[in-house]
Amino acid sequence: MAAEPRGESFDAIVVGSGFGGSVAACRLAQAGRNVLLLERGQPYPPGAFPRTPRAVRDGAFWRPRDGRHGLWELWRFPGLGAVVSSGLGGGSLIYANVALRKDEATFVDDEHERWPLSYADLEPHYARVEAMQGAAPYPADREPYASTPKTNALLAAAEQVGLDAFRPNIAVSFAPDGSPPGTPLEPAPNVHGAPRYACRLCGECIVGCQYGAKNTLDYTYLSAAQAAGATIRCCCEASLIAPRDGGGWTLRYRQHLAAKAGHRAELLDPTDAPERAVAAPVVVLASGTLGSTRFLLANRPSLPRLSPRIGTGFSGNGDLLFFVRGADRYLEPSVGPTITATAKVSDRMSPSGREFFLQDAGAPAACEWLWQAAEAPADLWRLRRSLWRRLGGRLRGDRDTSIGGLASEALGTARESAAMLPLLGMGRDLPGGRMTLHGDDLQVSWDDRESHAFFDGMEATGRAMCRALGGRMWRPGGRLARLVTVHPLGGCPMGRNAHEGVVDSYGRVFGADGLYVADGSIMPGPVGANPSLTIAAVAERIAAEMVAA
Repeated sequence: MAAEPRGESFDAIVVGSGFGGSVAACRLAQAGRNVLLLERGQPYPPGAFPRTPRAVRDGAFWRPRDGRHGLWELWRFPGLGAVVSSGLGGGSLIYANVALRKDEATFVDDEHERWPLSYADLEPHYARVEAMQGAAPYPADREPYASTPKTNALLAAAEQVGLDAFRPNIAVSFAPDGSPPGTPLEPAPNVHGAPRYACRLCGECIVGCQYGAKNTLDYTYLSAAQAAGATIRCCCEASLIAPRDGGGWTLRYRQHLAAKAGHRAELLDPTDAPERAVAAPVVVLASGTLGSTRFLLANRPSLPRLSPRIGTGFSGNGDLLFFVRGADRYLEPSVGPTITATAKVSDRMSPSGREFFLQDAGAPAACEWLWQAAEAPADLWRLRRSLWRRLGGRLRGDRDTSIGGLASEALGTARESAAMLPLLGMGRDLPGGRMTLHGDDLQVSWDDRESHAFFDGMEATGRAMCRALGGRMWRPGGRLARLVTVHPLGGCPMGRNAHEGVVDSYGRVFGADGLYVADGSIMPGPVGANPSLTIAAVAERIAAEMVAA
């Protein structure tokens, strides 16, 4: 076992490698700072994402107390569930690649949310993130991508309903003109030292891309951070922070030693010490809405001047999942990236006065087999006639041994799998939730009744979209179904002072010099659109201020 280095110090420590932490680590390292980035999860090079039932059972979920150090962390709170990611690259590993800017008109200052910055403050930073992530619309205007049914269907349905619809920027690498899907991409150094391939249209974006076609943060900001000299340590979870005499911070973290096996040494702590302590004048918390808020709540004894707003302003960004079933055309949900098209309803057009978006949601081909099972009883019932005919033929002396037609007929119309499509809704719900810590257990109190008008308006528009697709709307569990967010926001909201927020518009924690937060937790309200681009742009702004200071 390697000896533990003594007194490790850095210019800056970044906790978390998602859309906030990766940006901060990259820009600080490029400015010549000695940066340590800590990520609790594992690295996921191409081919490392679990696919089989056994692999998912044994290695897909995050719950260290049970010895599980996988990709997905699932939460169940009263009235709301949440899905977040654990791994090098954070939420980018399982997000749907969309890079949409927050609408200028939604940087509001009202009784529900107060944004201490404007669209103009973020505009140059949006452009910088888009360039870094290679964000561009899905190339549906050229083959082989022009034949993606769900893209064209959603755009046509939105037009029929009278909605603004478009192909949003997505951070995916596609094959150049004249090249087939899966073409090797131009070699470029990355933290995994692995080759990458252009999008194969497999629909597996949200379960981890096995081919490196997604421009996830490990291939962009984190690779650039490492190239600039940043130290990256995976399987390291921050636990305690305390101010140092004379300024700065001591940060303690524990290693998930069981998760380190098989990973590149340059992405790990060089020791096998279960716990480590490091120091820096600057610490940037970026472990996500649930992670950063929980960390600050747990460390309140060391942060006596922390704002009483800690834990407030929680929002699920209006996330809602529903399905169109029985469409009048085949939508082929497993063909293409997860999201390729978006329909938008602005504040002005929304029944609740609060903006929302509806997007196509592709899914892996394995999901189509699950959905097909819903059709199986009727298919088997219809198949009885063919079986009787087959039996009658045998009795009359027919010796035909080919049963391919019968096997094909057993799958019926395949409408339940191919003529259906998940639809994702999101938008500006009301950020009235509160996060608290009970012992070691994080709790979220969020009442969806405050946002009933918002969700009712979204559902009504979704139902109209489903009719335009020639099908019907289906929501598992109906109106009583638990909402599940993949975009939790708030908990450390920014504000103009400690009475309004936990941090200022540059992520500086009020009452804790040198401590920053740079992730979705500092959003003072819902972003509305997919929030990853806005979180990254805010982090770019924070990092620029840190470098200039």
